[in-house]
Amino acid sequence: MFQNVQAVLFDLDGTLIDSAPDLGAAVDKMRVERGLPSWPLDRYRHMAGAGARGMLGIGFGMTPEHPDFEAMKEEFFVNYENCMTERTRIFDGVVDMIARLVAQGLPWGVVTNKSSRFTDPLTSAMDLFATAGAIVSGNTTPHAKPHPEPLFEAARRLSVDPARCVYVGDDERDIVAGLAAGMGTVAATYGYLGQQTDISRWNAHLHIDSPMDLLKFLQSA
Repeated sequence: MFQNVQAVLFDLDGTLIDSAPDLGAAVDKMRVERGLPSWPLDRYRHMAGAGARGMLGIGFGMTPEHPDFEAMKEEFFVNYENCMTERTRIFDGVVDMIARLVAQGLPWGVVTNKSSRFTDPLTSAMDLFATAGAIVSGNTTPHAKPHPEPLFEAARRLSVDPARCVYVGDDERDIVAGLAAGMGTVAATYGYLGQQTDISRWNAHLHIDSPMDLLKFLQSA
C-alpha cells in the first residue's frame, strides 16, 4: 500500500495546524456577549474537528436541530473569520516534514472539510502552504469527506494516481475517505482526538505520534 508513493495529502485542522484556540475563542465570544462566563479555550479543544456543530454543542449545548442553530452558526462563522489567524499555529514538526517532502520531490496537498470561505484566507496567510500543489476544501466538490471525491480531486490536481497517494488525518472520516479512495491511510494521533478515541477501530494502515514519524515510515517503505 505504501510502495512507490508519489504524493502525500493531509487534512488541515488537527493534522497540519492547531486551529482549536481560534475556534474556541469564536464561540466563547458568543457566550460572553450573552452574559455567560468565559471558559478556558482547552474546554473546546476536543470538539474542534467538528467545526460549528462541535463548538456550538460545547458552548451552548445546541444541536443542528435547534431552531436557532443556523443563525448561531453564521454568528460563529463571522467571529471565526475575524480571529482565525490570531492563535492558530502549525503543529511542531510540520514545517520540517513539509520541507523534507518538497526536498525529496514529493508533491503534497490539503484535503479539508473546512469551507473555502475559511480555507483560502487561512492558507494564504501561512507560508507553509506556498508549496502545496492542491488545496481542496469541503465545498470544492459536490461531496465532502468521508466521501472520497475530494481526495480524487486532489490527486487529479497533482496528476497522481490515487493509489500512489497517502492521506494523513486525525479524524475517522479522514481514514474512511482515504480507504474509499484506495489510498494509504495514516492516522495522526497528535491531533484533537488521539488521546480520547480508540483510533485502532478506524483501520488506518499506520498511526503516527508526530509529523516526523511519517517521514521515517516513507523512507523505510
